[in-house]
Amino acid sequence: MTNHLPGIYILSDSIGETAEMVVRAAASQFNSGDMEIKRVPNISDTQTIDEIINQARVNKFMIAYTLVIEELAVHLKKAAENSEVICVDILGPLVSALRSVSKIEPKREPGLLRKVDEMYYKRIEAVEFAVRYDDGKDPRGINLADIVLVGVSRTSKTPLSMYLAHKRIKVANVPLVPEVPPPDALFKAEKGKVIGLTIKPDLLNHIRTERLMTLGLKGQANYANYERILEELEYSDEIMKRLGCPVIDVTNKAVEETASKIMEIYYRRISNV
Repeated sequence: MTNHLPGIYILSDSIGETAEMVVRAAASQFNSGDMEIKRVPNISDTQTIDEIINQARVNKFMIAYTLVIEELAVHLKKAAENSEVICVDILGPLVSALRSVSKIEPKREPGLLRKVDEMYYKRIEAVEFAVRYDDGKDPRGINLADIVLVGVSRTSKTPLSMYLAHKRIKVANVPLVPEVPPPDALFKAEKGKVIGLTIKPDLLNHIRTERLMTLGLKGQANYANYERILEELEYSDEIMKRLGCPVIDVTNKAVEETASKIMEIYYRRISNV
């Protein structure tokens, strides 16, 4: 007679991915790639548990589970024992140990790991979005973005876009340059989506001069010319008035401080939608 591993029912009050990964990892130690695994997700009642236990008894299956709702876990353990079905709690011992060491009660809320994963992927998506639609590279980003930042060069548009991306907010930014007409999509954007950034000319002159020196260029270049800066700021002010957008002065403000003001505007807007 050939020995083989029994089939396994995987029960979870979430989607059961964690339990299945552990089961497959354990089965791999027996070179058993053909072991039958049946996942039963979103368990929410004892009746379903009883049905699975009955099937496991008839089919001679084991049960592995990740039930964080304590009442369901207790019922499963007791019912499986009465039916002589082998039942393995995958999360319970570790959760109990963590509770004992930390003196903190677990939340007993299904699907928390999935929620964390979703937040992570949304953050990555927002960062990729910020890179793709940075510095007006593609005006299509204006319609796709949660927020669109506009302003002259060196008003922290890119650092703010990246900072907000880590808050899972998709941000596009568009530079305002007198010689380049702004995209039409800016003027058609939803009210409140576009946010203007401005800065005092003296500070901007200092920032740009330092930037040129870092690049090994002369500080007298047109980019840092004071008259040119005044012209750019006047132009951007005119565009922002046409847009009717909120404007934030970033002079001597940390990125975090400006981002906080931007998020206030953003959350106020979406709460009124």
